[in-house]
Amino acid sequence: MKLIILDRDGVINHDSDAYIKSLDEWIPIPGSIDAIARLSKAGWTVAVATNQSGIARGYYDLATLEAMHARLRQLVAEQGGELGLIVHCPHGPDDGCDCRKPRPGMLHQIAAHYGVALHGVWFVGDSSGDLEAALAVDCQPVLVKTGKGGRTLGKPLPDGILIFDDLAAVADQLTLED
Repeated sequence: MKLIILDRDGVINHDSDAYIKSLDEWIPIPGSIDAIARLSKAGWTVAVATNQSGIARGYYDLATLEAMHARLRQLVAEQGGELGLIVHCPHGPDDGCDCRKPRPGMLHQIAAHYGVALHGVWFVGDSSGDLEAALAVDCQPVLVKTGKGGRTLGKPLPDGILIFDDLAAVADQLTLED
């Protein structure tokens, strides 16, 4: 199985320091939906692991989050692709869970769901927490410059990080290799 795992906010859709609280605020980054569809059509299983502390903070509810993910799935399907498992962490940063990135709990959930090892699986994110989660489970950390990626590039980065302009560039690379 060819598996790729994506962060959501800042990788697939525009991010906001004020949180993405409604379906109207959930706006795909240009090229991201097509990128997911192209990966899917090239035989990749595309999963998503996303921190959603806005639920714990009371900014939106689970039904709103599910509506965002239903819209994401619909848009990918309209491009002829399929989106795999989406896992989310609803906890706040001080809740002590093991799923909130930079902890790798969501990545373990995805691995268990698909029955695969995470060694070398690309995990695409835009934050230091995404990169740390990837490294914790021996995934290949991939940083995109969208979302918080520009800020993350300004920090010291661990060795071995792959850097791309956006998710479309990641898809270009992976579909070129096929």
